[in-house]
Amino acid sequence: MRTCRGFVLALSLLAALSACGVTAPRGNEGYADLDALPGPDADTTIDISLGPTLLGLAARLVDDDPATRALLQSLRGVRIKVYEIEEDSQGVASELDRMGAELEQEGWERVIQVREQQGKTTQMLVKISGDKVAGLTVLATDSVAVTLVNVLGPLQPEMFGRAIAALDAP
Repeated sequence: MRTCRGFVLALSLLAALSACGVTAPRGNEGYADLDALPGPDADTTIDISLGPTLLGLAARLVDDDPATRALLQSLRGVRIKVYEIEEDSQGVASELDRMGAELEQEGWERVIQVREQQGKTTQMLVKISGDKVAGLTVLATDSVAVTLVNVLGPLQPEMFGRAIAALDAP
């Protein structure tokens, strides 16, 4: 009986935290389904989901950079998944291409695609809503890992220059 009560309490707490913005909201138009990748050749090593509450707390900690503070306050969520590739990196790269194509079918627009000789690929897609960018998704892989990033919220075009520079993409 005590174990059951603890389980119910934990589920209630998780539901309350999800509702108050601790995790990235699925209902947001900038949300991208990043759960379709796992297969026999990829193991999740990192799975992070931050909602507006935690991003707002992080914004309060940024004292010396008003632009970063404003960005963190405007975001609705940030999701990051990293998968370690065990064997078939080409198969996983194909799955990543399939994910990008599915996102395009859901209204995402591919703005960058980089393919390098060593099997490294990077795709950046944006979701446009009206005249604003509602979300940004980056799908990247190399021979050892896949990194998926989904940023939800109104993004300004000038942020893309900074994002591209941070990725060190050509």
